Amino acid sequence: MGGATRSWRWLVARMMRVLLRWSRLCCGGGGRGPLGRRLRLLWSYWRVVLKSLYFNSLCNSDSMLDAVFEPIYWLVDNLTRWFGVVFVCLVVALTCSVVVIVYLCVLPVILNTYPLHRVLGHLCYGHWNLIMVAFHYYKATSTSPGHPPQERRDMPTVTMCKKCIVPKPARTHHCSICNRCILKMDHHCPWLNNCVGHFNHRYFFCFCLYMTLGCVYCSISSMDMFIEAYNAVESSYQTAAPQYTFRERLFHKSIIYLWVLTSSVALALSALTLWHSILILRGETSVERHINRKEAQRIKQQGKVFRNPYHFGRVSNFKVLFGVEKRSHWVTRVLLPSSHPPHGDGLTWDAPRHRTDPMAI
Repeated sequence: MGGATRSWRWLVARMMRVLLRWSRLCCGGGGRGPLGRRLRLLWSYWRVVLKSLYFNSLCNSDSMLDAVFEPIYWLVDNLTRWFGVVFVCLVVALTCSVVVIVYLCVLPVILNTYPLHRVLGHLCYGHWNLIMVAFHYYKATSTSPGHPPQERRDMPTVTMCKKCIVPKPARTHHCSICNRCILKMDHHCPWLNNCVGHFNHRYFFCFCLYMTLGCVYCSISSMDMFIEAYNAVESSYQTAAPQYTFRERLFHKSIIYLWVLTSSVALALSALTLWHSILILRGETSVERHINRKEAQRIKQQGKVFRNPYHFGRVSNFKVLFGVEKRSHWVTRVLLPSSHPPHGDGLTWDAPRHRTDPMAI
């Protein structure tokens, strides 16, 4: 492995030397006057730049790939930043369209055909789910994920941010899209146009959960109407097609749109919610998942076992996320809208009580 690495570095160094000599021949070294001095200055600058890409002991294939793809990263970050507003408007528009169709098409059918106890159940659950979705989405988009304070010098830190050139507390990472360090960063969500961090992680997860439940509810509730609407649309292509009014055709297409949209979102969002549930059970964020996997491999080579210092237990991890401190909080803070702050300040993290060495044993 070592010989292959040296051979690869020698080949890159050789290619760079050939490129430098070719550039020297093209630029010329004997020019006089302002143009010649300008060319020599440019030649000296680019020689330093090219050598800096490979002429150091810390350079490897990862660092060179990062340098090559840096313009692509910059383009993706800026597109994500500017299209975040479009994504938020799209979420609001699609949600409002579903609500309008439910009120105009589905709810009248429920009121006219279902018994009273089922009507009350649909009204209570549907409006509760709608309130929870709207509340948590608003809070997830408008709540700051949290940033390390710039004026404090006594806070515990683990490293320095290479972009911000400021100390970073534990679980803090730099977001290239927001161009700031985020406390307990999970990821940057373009559908929120915001980072998911310490202070809005609960809002993001609850939004995903209740939006999934709402889409499943709409999909199941409109299943029979979808089948009837689909058969009606299919029959319109027959030779002796039945004559439907414009209002009936609009009703059929609206029901089909509602069922296809909610079913598709339910499938995609349920997978995302399940993934984040697994991360919460493990006491990890999306960023820490990749870091911990590499750290576990490194520590395994030393004959030790990696243990996540932020894993408090499966149930306790959800309690910390939801801010549950007593049994009544499962109702007042999880099943009802609540703006209570998360546990801790995001700067320090208490290790589990039953562990003395949080990293490895």
